[in-house]
Amino acid sequence: MAFTSIIKSKQAQKEVNGISTQVVCTEFSNYIFVVVTQYGKIGTLVSVTPDSRCNDISTQTFTTKVLLGKDEPMTHVCAKNLSTFVSQEAANRPILLGLALKDSSKDSIQHFKEMIKSCQVW
Repeated sequence: MAFTSIIKSKQAQKEVNGISTQVVCTEFSNYIFVVVTQYGKIGTLVSVTPDSRCNDISTQTFTTKVLLGKDEPMTHVCAKNLSTFVSQEAANRPILLGLALKDSSKDSIQHFKEMIKSCQVW
């Protein structure tokens, strides 16, 4: 008998600026869980939620909150950059994002976004 999972999950691995990078995207009923790691660990866990006070989707804002790990300004910038398009494409569901990055340059962030898109489960 074949086992069919209720939870959809995809993963990808790629060299980004010479660093092995893994992305895992998992869809739950109320959240999208995304892990971007260059250490093989979940790292800092960040909740990214769409701001419900905003009525205009073209100017929608997102709130980030570090749940576990270092609460640094760059963490919030990376989290918003990596999750905004995911939340918008996933019917404005909140994102739970795990970040463990050696390189968080603008070029690397763009590669991470492409990897996340290739793992789309929403």
